[in-house]
Amino acid sequence: MHKSRLDGFIIDCQTPDLEAAAKFWSAALGLALKPVSLQAEDAGYRSFDTGADGLNIEVQQVEHPSRVHLDIETDDVEAEVARLVKLGAKRLGMVRHWCVMEAPTGQRFCVVPQHRRADFAAQANVWD
Repeated sequence: MHKSRLDGFIIDCQTPDLEAAAKFWSAALGLALKPVSLQAEDAGYRSFDTGADGLNIEVQQVEHPSRVHLDIETDDVEAEVARLVKLGAKRLGMVRHWCVMEAPTGQRFCVVPQHRRADFAAQANVWD
């Protein structure tokens, strides 16, 4: 048995200027930016302050065309990936500790480890 739920939305931006993209989306969404992460692996991301239990919303600097994708958070990435494959999704590959997938209708999305929201255990869907 494992749990999962919608984690949030990632705004993929094909741009050389991540800060300008983050400032635009901050103003457009009315969300403050969190301080810049000093972790090297976070260099291509800017996160918005959505509160302790709010959805994760980030701007990500990418090489592919700009788009928006969603993340599903789970306490067991492999079990959630297997569940989604049975529903018709395709596993495209692992990036660090999350799995990039494609829905039967073509949308890309990621399955990520549960990492941030304190209400995950109480609010997530339970799967066999």
